[in-house]
Amino acid sequence: MLLTPADATGRNIAAFRRHDIPFVLVDRVAEGTTECSVSVDDVAGGALAVRHLLDAGHRSIAYVSGPPGFNQVRDRRTGALAALADAGLGPEALRELPTERLDVAAGRDAGARLLGLSDRPTAVFCANDLLALGVLQSLFAAGVSVPDDLALVGYDDIEFAAAAAVPLTSVRQPAATMGALAAGLLLEETGAGASDGAHEHRRVVLQPELVVRRSSLAAR
Repeated sequence: MLLTPADATGRNIAAFRRHDIPFVLVDRVAEGTTECSVSVDDVAGGALAVRHLLDAGHRSIAYVSGPPGFNQVRDRRTGALAALADAGLGPEALRELPTERLDVAAGRDAGARLLGLSDRPTAVFCANDLLALGVLQSLFAAGVSVPDDLALVGYDDIEFAAAAAVPLTSVRQPAATMGALAAGLLLEETGAGASDGAHEHRRVVLQPELVVRRSSLAAR
């Protein structure tokens, strides 16, 4: 079984262990030594996104996040703050706009809140591409130009990122590699040595990459 828990609670994991069901965590880091996991370094990904915006001259950046219980949301924020600190900026340079969901509608709502700020940031980093596409819709509806008035960066590099009205800069995760590695680990979990404890659980962490497109190219 390949598992991608939606939050940090891992409610199903204990049940799988009790029933000796082999599983591998995908896009989540195993916190102990009792299971295998394949994930992407989301702290590094958040830092990549914000460092790119800093290099473009931005010093006030909004972070459209998601439910705080999601590890990815927290890790991407941690990376964003680390990039700001490396540039000599404090956490106040990151204006967080939390959302209850990680979908386009939540992004539109966040975009409306962003437009209502009196001291609007010059750039936005979104915890995923769906949020970024929703923000982009709100900005377009209000006549705000991306990237001339406001730069935008997403995360995941989904298929629609490159096809957006303004092609979206995004942090790409090596999804195919992650899936192949997870499948291989699962085969090891179910193979010889797994039942007698000879199998060594592994934690694999892959590195993301930034795909730069038009949405973040205009410097301020």
